Amino acid sequence: MEINRTPNRLLKEKSPYLLQHAYNPVDWYPWGEEAFQRAKTENKPIFLSIGYSSCHWCHVMEGESFEDEIVAKILNENFISIKVDREERPDVDSIYMTFCQAYTGSGGWPLSIIMTPDKKPFFAGTYFPKENKFGIPGFIDILSSISDLWEEDKNKLLLSSEKILNSIKAFSNNDNEENLENNIIEKAVEELKHYFDYEYGGFGIEPKFPTPHYMFFLLRYYKLTKNKEILNIINKTLKGMYKGGMFDHIGFGFSRYSTDKKWLVPHFEKMLYDNALLSIAYTEAYQATKEPLYKEITEKILDYVKRNMTSEEEAFYSSEDADSEGEEGKFYLWTKDEIINILGKEQGEIYCNIYNITKTGNFARKNIPNLINTDLGSIDISKEELENMRQKLFKYREDRVHPYKDDKILTSWNSLMIVAFSLAGRAFNNKEYILEIYQRY
Repeated sequence: MEINRTPNRLLKEKSPYLLQHAYNPVDWYPWGEEAFQRAKTENKPIFLSIGYSSCHWCHVMEGESFEDEIVAKILNENFISIKVDREERPDVDSIYMTFCQAYTGSGGWPLSIIMTPDKKPFFAGTYFPKENKFGIPGFIDILSSISDLWEEDKNKLLLSSEKILNSIKAFSNNDNEENLENNIIEKAVEELKHYFDYEYGGFGIEPKFPTPHYMFFLLRYYKLTKNKEILNIINKTLKGMYKGGMFDHIGFGFSRYSTDKKWLVPHFEKMLYDNALLSIAYTEAYQATKEPLYKEITEKILDYVKRNMTSEEEAFYSSEDADSEGEEGKFYLWTKDEIINILGKEQGEIYCNIYNITKTGNFARKNIPNLINTDLGSIDISKEELENMRQKLFKYREDRVHPYKDDKILTSWNSLMIVAFSLAGRAFNNKEYILEIYQRY
């Protein structure tokens, strides 16, 4: 389908995410009073779409629905459509994500909200395909049903909204820090132990997020109690995340989360704040255990940030996309033949054995390099040889089409990364890390 080349209001925005939608046939508004006033004047519900520039499923929904003339016609005739960058407006995102989680039991992006002109939500979800598929209701059907209900029985929608909003309000009002139970820490530890994956590390089922804040909590608990079971949880999780494909073993840095319990297949986007928080977690783990691997992982994360996520003005960019050339993860995937051609037969076979690269592949008939089945202590070649192989592969990969980089500079995320460099500098006695931050800021 040929994309509409008449720009909408988003063309005047600065956000890379909003600019990605500037030529959609949807009559988008940025968040602002103009949109709400028009919704009140025309008595129309508001469709609010929240996402960010490196979000894979945001791209999918744009291609399927927001670039589609049929969907655009339904939205333009029956709704006032607002597009928000969740990194630019975390306040707006937080409000409506809370509603989505209460309404559906889960959340994520793209966040799809339908609400009144007074900003009261009455429907929520995340990604919706254009037509019914995967057991997910189609976006066209949802819009049509809600549009009909708005005209025929608006009060039913408003009552539903009020009920959920009142529940959220009651829950929020119950948060009284002065009355925390004395054993709340032990309860939190038991809860994490209950959800811990003793086989691969991490918590819960797939998709698995790195949750570095759990590591911060458990590391402090371990420091106080010297509980060996807690230390095992910490080590299993930190090593499991690194050994999987969620860590980029060629160019370093962590992807946002793993789609499977083994940490093998990531959602390939890389976020600045994830890498800042994970760097802090691995630094603190090194301080607690003196495990050299944790120092090495931290240094790899910071090397990635310095190389890929640093602007000419020495600030830090926000994220790198999951997609390149229209395919998720294409930049990061390898065939065994590629590895052999680059490294030669002997070294190529060694590398493939270590990083689980096969003819059949482990993702889309290609390979995500990983160490899941490799005993790190049994690798019988030197670190120097392995690093030489990595550099050859990295140099080759650099000639591929790179994922899109969101070059937005966010103060809060930059602050996290400053903390990450500073803590690593102190923990590793690395004056270069501290000097680098000092010279920048």
